[in-house]
Amino acid sequence: MPEVNRRNALLSGAALAATGATTAPAAATAPATSPQEQKHHPLRVHVVVFDGVEELDVFGPLQVLGATAAMGFPVAYRLVTGGRPGTVSARFGTRIDVPDAFDPAEADVLVVPGGGFRLRNGPGIWAELKDGHLPRLLREAAADERLTLYGLCTGVVLLHEAGVIRNRPCTTHTGAKQYLRDQGADVRDARVLDDGNLVCAGGVSAGIDGALHLMEREFGSEAAARIERYLEFERRGTVLVTSG
Repeated sequence: MPEVNRRNALLSGAALAATGATTAPAAATAPATSPQEQKHHPLRVHVVVFDGVEELDVFGPLQVLGATAAMGFPVAYRLVTGGRPGTVSARFGTRIDVPDAFDPAEADVLVVPGGGFRLRNGPGIWAELKDGHLPRLLREAAADERLTLYGLCTGVVLLHEAGVIRNRPCTTHTGAKQYLRDQGADVRDARVLDDGNLVCAGGVSAGIDGALHLMEREFGSEAAARIERYLEFERRGTVLVTSG
């Protein structure tokens, strides 16, 4: 599987080994220091949540990020909102306390999940688009090419409708592909698609595959394989790499 470390090419500075990480049980022992770990700060990942968000779209990638950090890899992750911090009610009623608002200057990767695609009048991506605040933040954040946007499931629809994806290749949940094609999007039939600083995954469990791919880009294939073993999860298919 191709390894693309766009962040390494964009970041420079003195190296600093990761410290203070916890160690996961059994196979999840701390890795040897690699060039990817020699950075002046960890990989900072923000997962944006909103009312109506799909639970697995959030907690699948979050599990990957947590396991990666527990193994000693330098990853700092947190849940954020597009508006004020507070409590979010997810698609199936899970209440999520979100203490932080999204600040693009403090993130290297922004995870954009989906939810509510079929509920035009309910909470979810359409309500966020109607409100307009989160789409504006996404457009502003996307102007910085150092930020990687990771859209998964119908979060890709949110990114497209916000004007972020434009003519770039993408993928999304099977049930939303035709909608995006009708809107002129370049939708590919891939479980995970890598277009450099835009990564997309289908739905819903594909979000785990995409998160593992991001960890592979950052820390290498052996690290990703160890995370898979710890999660007892096997990725499916081949990542479609469309960049460079």
